[in-house]
Amino acid sequence: MNDANRALKTDPLLDGDDPFLEAADVERMLLGESEPEPEQAAMNAPQGGFGAGYEVEEEDDPFLEEAGFEDEADAYAPAASPRQPYDPGQGGFEDLREEVAAIGPGDAFYGEVDSDVSDQPVPRISVGAFCERPETGALIHNAANDRRLAKAHVTVELGGLPAAIERYHDESTPNLLIVETGMRGRGLFDQLEELAGVCDPETKVIIVGAANDIGLYRELMKRGVSEYMVPPMTPLHLIRTISELFLDPDQPFAGKSIAFIGAKGGVGSSTVAHNCAWALTEGLQSDAVLVDMDLSFGTAGLDFNQDPAQTLGDALAEPDRLDDALLDRLLVRCTERLSLFSAPATLDKDWEYSPADYEIVLDKVRRQAPFVALDLPHMWMPWVKQTLLGADQVVVTVAPDLASLRNAKNLFDLVTSARPNDEPPKVVINMAGMPKRPEIPVKDFAEALGTQPALVLPFEPQLFGKAANNGQMITELDAKSKAAEGFGHLAGLVTGRVTAPQRSRSMFGKLLGG
Repeated sequence: MNDANRALKTDPLLDGDDPFLEAADVERMLLGESEPEPEQAAMNAPQGGFGAGYEVEEEDDPFLEEAGFEDEADAYAPAASPRQPYDPGQGGFEDLREEVAAIGPGDAFYGEVDSDVSDQPVPRISVGAFCERPETGALIHNAANDRRLAKAHVTVELGGLPAAIERYHDESTPNLLIVETGMRGRGLFDQLEELAGVCDPETKVIIVGAANDIGLYRELMKRGVSEYMVPPMTPLHLIRTISELFLDPDQPFAGKSIAFIGAKGGVGSSTVAHNCAWALTEGLQSDAVLVDMDLSFGTAGLDFNQDPAQTLGDALAEPDRLDDALLDRLLVRCTERLSLFSAPATLDKDWEYSPADYEIVLDKVRRQAPFVALDLPHMWMPWVKQTLLGADQVVVTVAPDLASLRNAKNLFDLVTSARPNDEPPKVVINMAGMPKRPEIPVKDFAEALGTQPALVLPFEPQLFGKAANNGQMITELDAKSKAAEGFGHLAGLVTGRVTAPQRSRSMFGKLLGG
């Protein structure tokens, strides 16, 4: 935020309703008149992020009436332009980028001090920027090249608010949206309401506007906008604002954890975990960390063709020494968005660590990416129970047999009773339809557990065996297979990023547990 906004937020005298900010209130106090009754708020502040929604009394908006913005919307509305990716090397933009890059920290427009910007890197978040002016695109591109944003995935497009609304009608929104607009008044708020309708609840929004107006700033904050910035600004202004949103020491960033566990050994829980993590990153385009927690027999390194020298065992050995720099060296980059925290997969140690050690390490891993997939081993230890019950989502993989049904029922009852305010576990039935093997019907599984399975994967030994031997994911091997579609569906369910498809009696409907 700029210095004026920071002062507004931190000054204890400015609590959001300071009478000295309005000339009419100053005059009333000088004349000794009594204070008028406060007006009813025009809307309810959103609970959650920008996409959580809000209610606006359109016929009685005191902000619009007092500021006289009702008739200004057309004057400030930018001409509609087709969406196009911002290319910093395109003609006319290169000079702007060089001009912005030439602005050093000491040349900040608001007297910015370089030490105000945190040295801690921003987590692996996704950032989508929609600009109206090429200059703003060049500035954001320059900020994205800074070391503090090295982990973030930043895309810049031209088109402003209309382009952002159009883009995310059919796509999940990134962790952070930066939108430039020159509008004010009713036109601005109408478009912000439309944008909120397509935003995920966790998405944060920064508006880059044209008016340095305290009233407008307050109204945008009420409507769920995370920050409002006004040019002129430098890349450091933007970096500092993003850092304040995702590196708040009082509310540290923590990615959503998804625990995968098998009802018994050999049901393919690790295969489900690895392919779901792949679908999450490559399909939903969100960053994630896959943690292989089977220290003795973990297969994530094999499945992704990785053989790192340092593993999760090194972090657990000295959890208090683990900082962001060391953790970044321990993680292995499988793709641009998926990082792997591999297991040592050796038997030369007992790997006996306390639940507190696991908790410390996982808390630090969760600061690295929006999603963390936890591949738990089939064993029952205090740290396994703690990790399972502490996860945001739980996925239980079963085979269609009696032992899996009994164990899944026990896991299901434990998790639901210990987490009454959370979603029940997602159940994946794996290797269904194996020839010559008696199986418990899906219907009986659903009745025993009290919920329909999230996914039913058919027995396809050739496809899964070839993927395992090649060190590939199912989607890499056959993107059109039913299993690949199923993993994409499961990734959407556990992340909440997409709506579950309509159930049908088709083959794909059966795959999804219908």
